[in-house]
Amino acid sequence: MGHQHFNGLKTAALFGVLWAVLLGIGALVGGGQYIYLFALFGVVMTAYSYWNSDKIAIKAMHARPVSELEQPAMYRIVRELSTAARQPMPRLYVSPTAAPNAFATGRSPRNAAVCCTEGILHILDERELRGVLGHELMHVYNRDILTSSIAAAVAGVITSAAQVMLIFGGGDRERGGNPLAVLATALLAPVAATLIQLAISRTREFDADEDGARLTGDPLALASALRKLEAGTQARPLPQDRELVDVSHLMIANPFRGAGVGRLFQTHPPMPERIDRLQRMAGLPPY
Repeated sequence: MGHQHFNGLKTAALFGVLWAVLLGIGALVGGGQYIYLFALFGVVMTAYSYWNSDKIAIKAMHARPVSELEQPAMYRIVRELSTAARQPMPRLYVSPTAAPNAFATGRSPRNAAVCCTEGILHILDERELRGVLGHELMHVYNRDILTSSIAAAVAGVITSAAQVMLIFGGGDRERGGNPLAVLATALLAPVAATLIQLAISRTREFDADEDGARLTGDPLALASALRKLEAGTQARPLPQDRELVDVSHLMIANPFRGAGVGRLFQTHPPMPERIDRLQRMAGLPPY
């Protein structure tokens, strides 16, 4: 339980900073008279993205529902794990893409959906697939879809508010405001919001790895799957179009190529670090 306590505090602290950035921008725009409007907008956007999270992700990946006859292994594994967790059976989908990946979404366990790409079903054996599906189910049980929806919505509002500041200069010149401070805030706030959002996503990935490994009782199966996914996503990355970028944080592996400074803006922790943690759970040396 120690890691859950630490990561829960870390997530709460990151959210505190994210909302502080949002309210700080609200205080600057129009001399502070719009601060409550920005807070309300953040809540509305969060509610919308959370309520529609399953539809948005499934549509972006062109996924379709599958029957037990089509995917008996997926159904068998998910039924076993959801029963062990005393949770309802989620809807199962397959995305017709060769890029290997998987994600879970939905606002609660009763509204959950789990999706695998055709690519991941081709490269993983059943034991590794069980590790991946355990990870995805824990995202649902840990309410990570709500967490990521809030982070994404607030970060989006901050970016929109910063654009307003750039256009209107903060609206506080007649009140003696510093135009340079307004400009710096407008330029830096979206970057800060994105980095905080990504830090929240990475924290939740570590938790889903560990909790999923506990659910399956087989951390090495997930470690093995992550090794294959590391190579597979680099060999077959997804195109970086807007719809896919918006849902990439839900996937078990970063679906895009990233190098150099680009790694700073990835939604997932480094794969070797994730594998190291899983191997330590199994009492093995680092990856």
